[in-house]
Amino acid sequence: MEKVTINSVAKHAGVSKKTVSRVLNNEPNVSDATREKVQQAFKELNYRPNPIARGLAHNRSFIIGCLYDNPSKSYITRVQSGALEACQDRNYNLLIHPCELRGEPLIDNIETLVSTSRLDGIVLTPPFSDNKELVDYLKTRNIPYARVAPVTLEDESISIKSNDTQAAYEITNLLLSLGHKEIAFIKGHPDHSATEARFDGYVKALGEQGIAVKSEFVAEGNFSYHSGEDSARQILESTTRPSAVFASNDYMAAAVLKVASQMSLKVPEELSIAGFDNAPIARHIWPGLTTIAQPVEDMTFRAVTLLIDKINAPESDDIEEVFAGKLIERESTAQLIN
Repeated sequence: MEKVTINSVAKHAGVSKKTVSRVLNNEPNVSDATREKVQQAFKELNYRPNPIARGLAHNRSFIIGCLYDNPSKSYITRVQSGALEACQDRNYNLLIHPCELRGEPLIDNIETLVSTSRLDGIVLTPPFSDNKELVDYLKTRNIPYARVAPVTLEDESISIKSNDTQAAYEITNLLLSLGHKEIAFIKGHPDHSATEARFDGYVKALGEQGIAVKSEFVAEGNFSYHSGEDSARQILESTTRPSAVFASNDYMAAAVLKVASQMSLKVPEELSIAGFDNAPIARHIWPGLTTIAQPVEDMTFRAVTLLIDKINAPESDDIEEVFAGKLIERESTAQLIN
């Protein structure tokens, strides 16, 4: 069977080889009609681009790197899903690279990654999204990058974030509307931008009701299930027990549910529990967790799409966008019964 080449596609679609190349690389200067005609030719001929030849022709690797350091496997899976879909849409490959923020020298690690993999661009997830040393290094090396869930949007870069403060404010207000005033909070990892943003929303909601934050009701977690267990015991074994616990992610909230069961506390009759992220565990356990559905896949898809656009058109403007979370009420929260 004759090998299908870019020339074969051009002849089949009735366009030039250059036009096929532009469509293949998702360049903007192609009409919608022509793009559709070439994409149809790809399907009809079952054309699969040769990544090595394509890379040599354009002096690119067509690889996007995704840097992460997050203890939540669910979060990384969702990040990977969104990034992979965007890469597949644009005929790029995705390289997932785990890296410890406080491990081996960060810049040395990234320098090795960039030189060995010839990345065309990098997506930064928390806590790297706000790491000034890393961002400055990428700027110095002229390596295109996009930030997912940064604390700030002031930096000149592609920045996609969710409004975690507003979402945490809404879920705290839900607990307040159910009659809870003694509401505990479990923080996330101190290096992650979401940690303080979610805590700020909790504090704001309590403050508007004239409720002071009690130090014994705030525990330091790190987004892991194990830290959720430790934090839950610290809070629930205190002299004054709260009537509700809001954990910064669903894995820690699930751990609170476990500890409550071990202490023979009925959920939600004696203790309401809320989480954040809408991870699979939130709907797979009983009672199901009230939580915030964070559009992680959509955010990462958007970040990678804009990054590839930036690679293809370096002079294009940087874009900053904020995605909204959605409050989901399940069986782990209920009206406080005095």
